[in-house]
Amino acid sequence: MSSIHDDKIKKIEEKANEIRQDLIKSLLEAKSGHSAGPLGFIDVLSTLYFHVLKYDPKNPNWEDRDKLFVSHGHIAPAIYAVMAHAGYFPVEELMTLRKLGSRLQGHPHRESLPGLESSSGPLGQGLSQAIGAALAAKLDGKRNRIYACLSDGEHDEGQTWEAALFAAKYKLNNLTAILDRNNIQIDGYTEDVMPLDSLALKYESFGWHVLEVDGHNIGDIADACEFAKSVYEKPVMIIAHTIPGKGVDFMEFKFEWHGKPPNKEEAKASLDQLRTLGGKIKSEHE
Repeated sequence: MSSIHDDKIKKIEEKANEIRQDLIKSLLEAKSGHSAGPLGFIDVLSTLYFHVLKYDPKNPNWEDRDKLFVSHGHIAPAIYAVMAHAGYFPVEELMTLRKLGSRLQGHPHRESLPGLESSSGPLGQGLSQAIGAALAAKLDGKRNRIYACLSDGEHDEGQTWEAALFAAKYKLNNLTAILDRNNIQIDGYTEDVMPLDSLALKYESFGWHVLEVDGHNIGDIADACEFAKSVYEKPVMIIAHTIPGKGVDFMEFKFEWHGKPPNKEEAKASLDQLRTLGGKIKSEHE
């Protein structure tokens, strides 16, 4: 039996589509920023914020909150858009992305925006940061959960694998990591730059429990996060297979859109596609 009701899945799918539209608008306004990764990871982030995580946007430092560490800080436009819709700050503020004096910097800065658990941007560090929080929570006898979102490209970094060994050694069963397996990085396709597969077998050999899901299936993501709570002897890695540029056909699977914002014409075409997709989502659930 699924851990999430069909009606909730519909609401999250509709919200994710709305968030993608706001993301495109913010990138157009900024004339700078990343497109492909943020569009591809919005379904995961939306599932986390609107179903999985325990938090209070009016009290972002609530001691018993779940903590989310996003290691691949270049997906900041998606993080900000989801957080705005979750109530951390006004949606209108998304239009200040990357502007001088904005809280919404090009990569997340913890001290600038309530609700961020860490500053990120330099890849390979997020898992270590999350592990520190998970170990501290266990030592303090806390029951909240720690989540870490990682890119596949940052698995070229040795620190990520050192962290993976540490988490397994200390049996951090309060830690759930989600790997954004979109197969692209700034220089090209991951398997051309530095082959990574099989990531599942690698994490299993490092002592993790591994699950693989469709990173655009809300039900599968929610169920994997719920199942992770039942794994008591080791940390859990959820490998979420995602499509970079999801929802915009001329961006999908294209590594060239890793760090490129849309121009006015491209933004209009993107929004037209997403609005059409939004209509289909609504009709499918009626």
